[in-house]
Amino acid sequence: MNPPPDSELLSLVQGLFVKHQPVVRATILAVLPDFDLVDDVVQETFLTVSRKAGDFQPGTNFGAWVCAIARFKALEARRRGPLHFQTLSETVIESLCAAEPPVDDFERRVRLFEKCLEELAPQARRAMELRYRGAHLPGAIASQMGWTVGAVKVALSRARAVLRDCVERRLAAETSD
Repeated sequence: MNPPPDSELLSLVQGLFVKHQPVVRATILAVLPDFDLVDDVVQETFLTVSRKAGDFQPGTNFGAWVCAIARFKALEARRRGPLHFQTLSETVIESLCAAEPPVDDFERRVRLFEKCLEELAPQARRAMELRYRGAHLPGAIASQMGWTVGAVKVALSRARAVLRDCVERRLAAETSD
């Protein structure tokens, strides 16, 4: 059992968790592509990080520490229940965690992605939200939008390409400034 951390260290760790939350969510999402389950695992990770705050050494890499905890929590959740979607293998996930981009770059990409998402055509944005926020498969999206499954797949593919190009273009513009 870990001794309870002092309040100053606990406050520091919780503040760092909030700052690193986008990376934590992405780490968990790589293991569990289910937004509802991801929210639960983020909460479990926060509780574990708070409980283990005394183990964190200020000045060390908080991002690596919290992502390791998040990955273990996500793998626990993945083992607990049957999943109805494909996920990456644990080896691939470990490799991705080891190659994690700097937090600032990740956060900048998330911010740019959100701006680009707002610029999508309304129907394309709705299809993306149903797919990635609602975790609906193309057949369910087709039913809700009155499209064919093929049209949904094409729309999602085009929307992803537009978003990727938009983020890359904005990154390049920021870098050249």
